[in-house]
Amino acid sequence: MRNKTTRLVLLFLVLAVAGFFIYKLAAKSNNPKEPAAAATVGAGGAGAARGGAGRPILVDAYVVNPIKLDENIEASGTLQSNEEVELKPEITGRITNIYFKEGVKVGKGTLLIKLYDGDILAQIRKLELQQQLAKTTLSRQQQLLKINGISQQDVDVTSNQVSAYSADIEYNRAQLQKTEIRAPFSGTLGLRNVSEGAIVGPTTIMTTLQQLDPLKIDFASPEKYKNAIHKGDPVTFTVAGDTVKYRGSIYAIDPKIDLATRSVKIRALVPNPTGRLFPGSFAKTTIQLKDNPNAIMIPSQAVIPGTRFKQVIVADSGKARFVNVETGIRNESSVQITDGLQVGDTVITTGILQLKPGMPFKYNKVQ
Repeated sequence: MRNKTTRLVLLFLVLAVAGFFIYKLAAKSNNPKEPAAAATVGAGGAGAARGGAGRPILVDAYVVNPIKLDENIEASGTLQSNEEVELKPEITGRITNIYFKEGVKVGKGTLLIKLYDGDILAQIRKLELQQQLAKTTLSRQQQLLKINGISQQDVDVTSNQVSAYSADIEYNRAQLQKTEIRAPFSGTLGLRNVSEGAIVGPTTIMTTLQQLDPLKIDFASPEKYKNAIHKGDPVTFTVAGDTVKYRGSIYAIDPKIDLATRSVKIRALVPNPTGRLFPGSFAKTTIQLKDNPNAIMIPSQAVIPGTRFKQVIVADSGKARFVNVETGIRNESSVQITDGLQVGDTVITTGILQLKPGMPFKYNKVQ
């Protein structure tokens, strides 16, 4: 047993020594190739580290040139009535007569609905009789005053009664006017919500009245155009289901910028003589600003969006340089650059996801 263990130990030592010599021989045979590998890394290793594949990336580029740009602002809007009101009575009463038909045009001051007024008329008649009696009494007292048959105080009290009756009569006549619902302006009536005999109050909407010519259109513009839009500027728009381009003009601009949308609310006036436009319709509006003869437009895919700012990659001596830019108007394939680029800059349009700052590249196509 002891001899067997000794033989195993000797065998292990022989194998270990043999393995050591084989390793040394293999290392010596590989030494002549190490300088060549080192030279390779020294010459192209840095480029491989930057390019990832040992050679520059092929990219397409676009040379910035000034072009003439028609600046248009497009926004979604809503048509509104020029004037609109819900007709409600000022007092509670019973409807005795309805004088209008639904959907018809009426003029300002037209009587539309009449409420019961018998009690008010009776009160006015009573006050008129009392006033007449007070006037007769006052006339007699004034004759007596001339012969000192009555005091001045008694005459003054009767005169005050005559004036009080006049005030009461005027008050009741004002109440009488509240029983007549008239059109506050010329317009088109809506649907009727009440019938004769109905008891109505100040919260009852009997019908609506809208002025349809002209109409208003409300829309919003981005904050950056706030100084480019002015009162009187023309507006064109289309509505759903109609290919006709309608025109209007801006007459009011909200002086405050909406904090939620960072936009400016704008209102324009739109003629509607044919009645083809209806309040509440969705409208796609366009405002044409002044032409820009030296606008900078680049392909949309060249812009790299970010959380804080947008960037493009500019060629700088054959290497990538990232530049922050501000964008303006967009169309189907291009975007306007308002700040960050100059005429003559070369912008990279493809391979932008592989490029890093300072990385070299080669041009595949330059537009």
